[in-house]
Amino acid sequence: VQLQASGGGLVQAGGSRRLSCAVSGRIGTNYIMAWFRQPPGKEREFVAGFRWDSNYTHYADSVKGQFTMSRDNAKNTVYLQIDSLEPEDTAVYYCAGGQQLCVQFHHQFYTDWGQGTLVTVSS
Repeated sequence: VQLQASGGGLVQAGGSRRLSCAVSGRIGTNYIMAWFRQPPGKEREFVAGFRWDSNYTHYADSVKGQFTMSRDNAKNTVYLQIDSLEPEDTAVYYCAGGQQLCVQFHHQFYTDWGQGTLVTVSS
């Protein structure tokens, strides 16, 4: 499976951004898709994720109500909508995938990674 993330850029505080992750290749059962982010000088952290065959999305507590993960099956694309952006949301955002029974919150469980897209929020 190949993942390609896009949509990053410079955004003013309070603005919104939609990130995309194009998915290509064969997705088997139990395939998990997730978004992670890595702020400057910090660890990579889980943001949101779902199992490809499920309608339930897990969110990190810190982003609930602000981030929305969705998909377009026809386009094989996963999205991350980020609203009410704050400077603390500045990070490289990664889409990730892997074969797991359930959504994992640590990046070590994911084998497929997009190249990352930088979101910079100015105050």
